[in-house]
Amino acid sequence: MAHHLTGIPASEALKMLKDGNQRYLEAEIGQGDISPAVRMNTYENGQHPYAIIITCSDSRVIPESIFSAGIGELFVIRVAGNVIDDHQLGSIEYAAEHLGCRLVVVMGHTHCGAIGAAIHHDLSGYIKYITDEIKEAIGEETDDYRACCRNVEHSIALIEENLEIRSMEEEGLRVMGAVYHIEDGRAEFLEG
Repeated sequence: MAHHLTGIPASEALKMLKDGNQRYLEAEIGQGDISPAVRMNTYENGQHPYAIIITCSDSRVIPESIFSAGIGELFVIRVAGNVIDDHQLGSIEYAAEHLGCRLVVVMGHTHCGAIGAAIHHDLSGYIKYITDEIKEAIGEETDDYRACCRNVEHSIALIEENLEIRSMEEEGLRVMGAVYHIEDGRAEFLEG
């Protein structure tokens, strides 16, 4: 499978996310470009997002707002608990290989209901698929923040294990984690 990473370098994409988050922290209203001109441009010329964001479905976590991004700038994948399965892997693969994205960010968040459910409850139904995956990721961890970080790390490991990340990393792809702090709007990048 040939990889053609043509997007902007991961380091530049990360700077754009950090700068966007700083604008968001100071903003009263959304700042991403959603104009008719950008809609027409992406219609005529396709999408060229600079980053892939895998995050939780929580209604308080809005990547386009958090990073002051507009139409066509972020390739966002949302699922409760920002867990990874074949559907998310396929979406990441598409955005990296066909859209040229060089930065993949798995972003958990503080006060996550899915993390809390995994720590404190034994659920049934379809949500159990999510909480079981999180339980595997966090082990016996009961601290909300540390559990969030462990869950992010687990999702990153699944991405790296299942996609041809090594060859893509040689071409400049970067996979990293972040935690969004819902209490103050800060995106903390886990650059360890």
